[in-house]
Amino acid sequence: MHYFQGFQLAPDVYGQSFGLSAEQAIPAQSGRAANYEQRLDGIIKSATEIIARDGYTKASMRNVAAAADMSLAGLYHYFESKEKMLFLIQFRSFSALLRRLQERLHGIEDPKERLRVTVLAHVMHYANDKPALRVCAHEIEALTGKAHEEVQQLRHQIYDILRAIIDSILDECVNRSTLNAHVATMSLFGALNWLYQWYDPREDRSPAGLAQLISDQFLSGLLGAGSSLAAPPQDNGTTPH
Repeated sequence: MHYFQGFQLAPDVYGQSFGLSAEQAIPAQSGRAANYEQRLDGIIKSATEIIARDGYTKASMRNVAAAADMSLAGLYHYFESKEKMLFLIQFRSFSALLRRLQERLHGIEDPKERLRVTVLAHVMHYANDKPALRVCAHEIEALTGKAHEEVQQLRHQIYDILRAIIDSILDECVNRSTLNAHVATMSLFGALNWLYQWYDPREDRSPAGLAQLISDQFLSGLLGAGSSLAAPPQDNGTTPH
C-alpha cells in the first residue's frame, strides 16, 4: 500500500486509469515541483468551475484553457483528455474528504459525536468549493472503466465510514428492526450533497452552525422525539431557506 499526505491509497491507484504521476494525483509537499503544482492546481480549479457551470458533456478543453489563461496546446501538456481532467478533480476531492474524515474521527468513540464530526467535515470540505461538490455529485457516471472504479472505491470508503456510524447509533434503538441503515445513510448523503443548490456561507448561517443543525435534525428523526440533543448553536447568520 502507498501513503501520500496521510491517507491510504490502493497500490498505484493514481496510475491505473490514466498514468497520472504522483504530482498530478496528490498535491505535492512544499518545495516539490512547486511551479508545476501551482499551474496544475490552477487548471483543476478552472476545469472544476467550467464543468460545474456547463456540465461535463458541454465543457470543452478550449474553454478550460481560456479560463486557466493558457494555450490549448499548453493544456494538453497537462491533460491529454477531458476525462483525465474529470478523474483528477473527483479523485482529489474525494481523497481529501476521506483524509479529513479519518483525521477528525481518530480517537472519537461515541457514535453520535462521530456522526456530528462526519457531517461537519463534509460541510466544511465543500462549503467554500461548491463547484467541486456539484462535479462530484453529478458527473461520476461520466467516468468510464478503471477511472470510474477508482473514484467509486473512494466513495465506498466514505460511505462505509458513515454507514458504520449509523449502524452503531441504531444499535441503541429499541425499534432497530423498523429502521433501515442504508436508507438512513443515503438520506443523509443526499442532504449533504445537495448543499450546492441552496447553501451560501456568505448569506446563510455559518458552516459549523449548519452542520450542527443538520446533525441534530437527523439524529432527532432517527432516534425519535425523545432523544436528548443539545440545542443548536445560535449565530448571527440568517436561517437557511
